[in-house]
Amino acid sequence: MTLLSEIKEQPERIKHLLVSQRRPIEQVASAIQKHNVHYVFLAARGTSDNAGRYANYLLGAVNGLPLALAAPSLFTYYNRPPRLKNALVIGVSQSGASPDIVAVLEEGKRQGCLTLSITNESNSPLAQVSDFVLDIQAGKEKAVAATKTYTTELMTIAMLSAALSGDKKRWDELKHVAGWMKSVLKHHDFISQAVQRYRYIDQAVVLGRGYNYATAFEWALKLKELSYIIAEPYSSADFAHGPIAMVESGYPVFAVAPKGKVFHSMLEMLKRLKKEISAELVVISNEKRALSLAQIPLSLPAGAPEWLSPLVAILPAQLFAYHLTLAKGFDTEKPRTIHKVTRTK
Repeated sequence: MTLLSEIKEQPERIKHLLVSQRRPIEQVASAIQKHNVHYVFLAARGTSDNAGRYANYLLGAVNGLPLALAAPSLFTYYNRPPRLKNALVIGVSQSGASPDIVAVLEEGKRQGCLTLSITNESNSPLAQVSDFVLDIQAGKEKAVAATKTYTTELMTIAMLSAALSGDKKRWDELKHVAGWMKSVLKHHDFISQAVQRYRYIDQAVVLGRGYNYATAFEWALKLKELSYIIAEPYSSADFAHGPIAMVESGYPVFAVAPKGKVFHSMLEMLKRLKKEISAELVVISNEKRALSLAQIPLSLPAGAPEWLSPLVAILPAQLFAYHLTLAKGFDTEKPRTIHKVTRTK
């Protein structure tokens, strides 16, 4: 099993997850609806933290649930946890083994909150302290860089949102995710050639907004941990408030800009980068106006709705990071310094 094989495995994992976990997720959603939940308090690290960014937009926009991302050090080093009354406390962790994430859920339970873990290890310490456990069903992930555990975390969150909404249309849309994933994986050969253009870069900016704010962060993380470039993620709105000043002609900017509520905001930023600064653009989108501005256009399926686009858009980003790592002569299976499971306190 290699990183590439795990990237390619994702459509089947998503398809299996939808079939095997719909009923358990609906049961959890029913339990949540019976509690006096006012907001979500979510703890995660690394890739799982980026899944939390997706949950922030999705649960807010679709389910009317404000979401706060936890500062786990408040629960460990500072021993000053905030009041969590009426919160649904969620821990998201591939391994379920990080003590600081466990500590957040332990405190949530102590304060009488409903607790939920989303994890690939249903017998992990995190799962053991949770009232409910959602198994992301990713199977063994051997590559150090997380790929299929990220998309199965996203899918689990999307399914939970659909169950809480009671909207049949959302379940129907979820059935298409695996097919959309398969279609973007067909760009594999194109991406492997396209990345040669960037084999000597040592820094880049990654832009996204709305639901794909999470995608920008996850793409940047994969670039940093695999190809060792300084990849800084930004909301396109935040980027306009100062960081854009560092971009000059030829500077690489990678952007995720599918159709949706924030598309025009992203498009205006891409036009500015292209026409005023002559930045070097790699764009993931299903909109021709955005793709036409890119040196490297990476197209998405036209039918993917915005709320599910992060599950599909991250695959070409993963392939891009994978092939850029090879182009730079680095080992995709053994990133320096980091390990598969990081146990932070």
